[in-house]
Amino acid sequence: MSTDQRYDRIGHGYAELRREDPRIAARIRLALGGAKSVLNVGAGAGSYEPTDCLVVAVEPSQVMVSQRAASRTPVIRALAQALPLRDGCVDAAMSVLSIHHWAPHAEAGVREMRRVARGRVVIGTIDAEVSGEMWLMAEYLHEVAALDRRIFPPIDVIREWLGPHTEVVVVPVPADTTDWTLMSFWAHPERVLDAGARAATSGFARMTPEVVQRVVQAVRDDLRSGTWDERHAELRRAKELDVGLRLLVSRETRGSQDRH
Repeated sequence: MSTDQRYDRIGHGYAELRREDPRIAARIRLALGGAKSVLNVGAGAGSYEPTDCLVVAVEPSQVMVSQRAASRTPVIRALAQALPLRDGCVDAAMSVLSIHHWAPHAEAGVREMRRVARGRVVIGTIDAEVSGEMWLMAEYLHEVAALDRRIFPPIDVIREWLGPHTEVVVVPVPADTTDWTLMSFWAHPERVLDAGARAATSGFARMTPEVVQRVVQAVRDDLRSGTWDERHAELRRAKELDVGLRLLVSRETRGSQDRH
């Protein structure tokens, strides 16, 4: 299934429950440096797009595009691996939690971002080895842990695609984040029981009804019996946690690329 088809199926409700977290947004804007024009690949409903510069948004799914606020920039309907843009046409390029949907063209998509950006490329992604250790995946949802290891390109591989001047930034997920990714569930086991919250995550949306039902029942039982809190009471008090969210920040320029 292509990325646009997948999000036409599962993308409903993203704008409501996947609202950008201002702390994470600030990290992304800092990573973009002083860019005056930014390409956002896999732009979705518009979360994390800078508001203080020109944005060129690329998104293949009409369902996602339809959820963009009227104040957001118009969207180019295209795929990451074939950006209809000329070389070096923007100061920087970004993508947030989208690269794992580009398979088998993830490398081509990253190289396209590098091609059209004169300066920095910023990619928000998940380190699947770290996220797989979070209680939800480690104890209940093994299928998503295995899936993530298959579909998320390893961090070192993305660094290789981006070039040697690439920094990896660990981004802890706040307990009170407004962006209800699957990673946000670390502090809110009750969200597993919320069909809307589950539907706004591609991890649950990719699972069969049988798997979802099994996980929901197991978490419900462990919450009722107190088993979950016996295992993870400290998470109720934590303000943030590293659950694998990473920003890769390439400071390559077109000139340095040409010299390699």
